[in-house]
Amino acid sequence: MNTPTKITVARIIAIAVMLIGLFVLSFIPFSAEQKAAMMLGDSGINLIYLIICIIFIVASFTDFLDGYLARKNNQVTNLGKFLDPVADKLLVNSIVIFLLVPQSYTIGQMSFPLFCAIILICRDLVVDALRFIAASKHVVLAANYFGKIKTVLEMIAVPAILLNGWPFSYFDKDWGYFRIAFILVYLATLASLLSGIIYVVQNRNVLKEDKHE
Repeated sequence: MNTPTKITVARIIAIAVMLIGLFVLSFIPFSAEQKAAMMLGDSGINLIYLIICIIFIVASFTDFLDGYLARKNNQVTNLGKFLDPVADKLLVNSIVIFLLVPQSYTIGQMSFPLFCAIILICRDLVVDALRFIAASKHVVLAANYFGKIKTVLEMIAVPAILLNGWPFSYFDKDWGYFRIAFILVYLATLASLLSGIIYVVQNRNVLKEDKHE
């Protein structure tokens, strides 16, 4: 196993440990005093969510790092090509699902818009299924422009929700579902939807049955 693949595996392990920790925390009955103690001043940021945010940012960086090292050192492997998108989807989608559910240790925490979460996850399922079919026919699907925009916006929007809208929360608290963190989510969702449609339209031939003479 080369270095890029080890980084990818380490990312998957870190995500798994984080999810197990969050699962355990969800069963602890926190008191009102303990909840208040977890808040960082008047920022609205919950300490546990801040830790998740840091893990997310570091994991997102390693997603770039392992790909960069694999290409630079000519260490691209089939295992790496399989594990990298798995780690990417596991990171984003698991935290998106986590942000859908109010946790017992938070006070006034923003949640991820349900409709946006459904679109993001369904888009990933459709694109991954299309890639699987293409791979079985030895066809490589190139990433499109909107897919790259979607990835960048997700890497910004998820931390914005984890940090409860900070630093924008100091002036947009009364904006409802038009708070800046939510707008970032909407933009990421729109880019995701457009990229998914482009993937399907541009690669629709992959879905056709092969004709054997």
